Amino acid sequence: MELYLDTADVAAVKRLARIFPLAGVTTNPSIIASGKTPVDEVLPALKEALGGRGKLFAQVMAPQAEGMVEDTFRLRAIINDLVVKIPVTAEGLAAIKQLRAAGVPTLGTAVYGASQGLLAALAGAEYVAPYVNRVDAQGGDGIQTVSDLQQLLTLHAPGAKVLAASFKTPRQALDCLLAGCASITLPLDVAEQMISAPAVTAAVEKFEQDWLAAFGKTGL
Repeated sequence: MELYLDTADVAAVKRLARIFPLAGVTTNPSIIASGKTPVDEVLPALKEALGGRGKLFAQVMAPQAEGMVEDTFRLRAIINDLVVKIPVTAEGLAAIKQLRAAGVPTLGTAVYGASQGLLAALAGAEYVAPYVNRVDAQGGDGIQTVSDLQQLLTLHAPGAKVLAASFKTPRQALDCLLAGCASITLPLDVAEQMISAPAVTAAVEKFEQDWLAAFGKTGL
């Protein structure tokens, strides 16, 4: 199982990389644009925040296959082992096929249906990213989409992995993992919710109070 953060916040990555067993960081154009730091600056900074380890993901901007391929090599000139995110459109599928032939790892992104995701995997994408909460917001069932896609990949494209994205709650992420999802990428707020619970804080404080009352100190 691979755990990623979905962010371009360098300081947050550095802070959470000390805590989480991170496999890397995913980004998208909206995430990078929100930070207002150019991609050729933010990607190396994210790599450094990860301690030089882990995978980075960044997305092409061109709408046509030829431009997507050109964008891919521009991005990989910044980070040479970058996994490149390609939207799973008709042109995106053509680009994924070309990049697979060139030995470039890709992630098929903006996936709203299991069949769409399967096509990306069959075209050669190493990862496929269904948008869980966005599917829910459109009246679908994001978790079921992940489950269906995982089953399809297991049957027909076992070399590809589901990398589920677009979460609003830790429960959504957990349900994806229970559905057999191989990888998830979490926004910062959801990642932090996973390790912050009032009941846990209260339990630790009670341990400290009892220890202090018995021994006059909180340390061993």
